[in-house]
Amino acid sequence: MPGDVQIAFRGMETSPSVEARVRRRAEELQRLSDRVTACRVTLEAAHRRHRQGTIYHVSIELAVPGGKIVVNREPGENHAHEDMHVAVRDAFDAARRQLQDHVRRLDGQTKQHPAPSIGRIARVFAERDYAFLETADGEEIYLSRNAVIGGGFDRLKVGDRVRYVVDLEEGDNGPQASTVVPLDPAK
Repeated sequence: MPGDVQIAFRGMETSPSVEARVRRRAEELQRLSDRVTACRVTLEAAHRRHRQGTIYHVSIELAVPGGKIVVNREPGENHAHEDMHVAVRDAFDAARRQLQDHVRRLDGQTKQHPAPSIGRIARVFAERDYAFLETADGEEIYLSRNAVIGGGFDRLKVGDRVRYVVDLEEGDNGPQASTVVPLDPAK
């Protein structure tokens, strides 16, 4: 990729030192992931007048499998971005974070959240702070008072519909529900 780095200066003179810094940072991204196939960087002096010096804006576009990673934030009144090197650093730091997230998604390393299901309350043991819900398959799943969102445990009645997620790690009582949301209005 180092040969595929395109650098454009807008509203300002080109700078060999800034260009060298951009190329170094682009090479760091390439070392982070060999999936980056191209990098386009635009360095721009803000067109607005500021009381202080010129604020610089840096946008980065990385070509990666499955799309692009784009860093294109307005610097606002961040006076640290009156220094082009700081603006370059901040933009490439943001690109690095996005690239790391993208690589994790491609590698399947992102945390998978189980999909919620709908069930009915089968038994309630209010004095012991737990209950069982019945799944659509007829399986019973344990749930504790703390699993019910919004403190709704005391309003649960046998037959009430609930949305729930099965915790991936089973408890002492077998499968265990978490994030239980009552669906029937309180009676």
